[in-house]
Amino acid sequence: MTSVENFDYRVEHLRDRLAREDIAELGVRVEARGAWVMVWGVVNDAASRAAVLRIVAEELAGVPRHEDLTVHRVGPPGAAEVLS
Repeated sequence: MTSVENFDYRVEHLRDRLAREDIAELGVRVEARGAWVMVWGVVNDAASRAAVLRIVAEELAGVPRHEDLTVHRVGPPGAAEVLS
């Protein structure tokens, strides 16, 4: 297996793990960009973010990457908007 095929395999394996493991974070995108990987998206909470980053580190050890994961804040609505 060439290094390009190995790189692509590792990226696909990461996508598979993110979709099928207990966290099942389907809102996370993984894209190979040349010799590095971009991981971005929205997760439900800080624990999910930590789990995604742990899995990414396991699957892509030694691969340069950039992570941009946002935690979706769920809660009651803020104050009412005042229209004049």
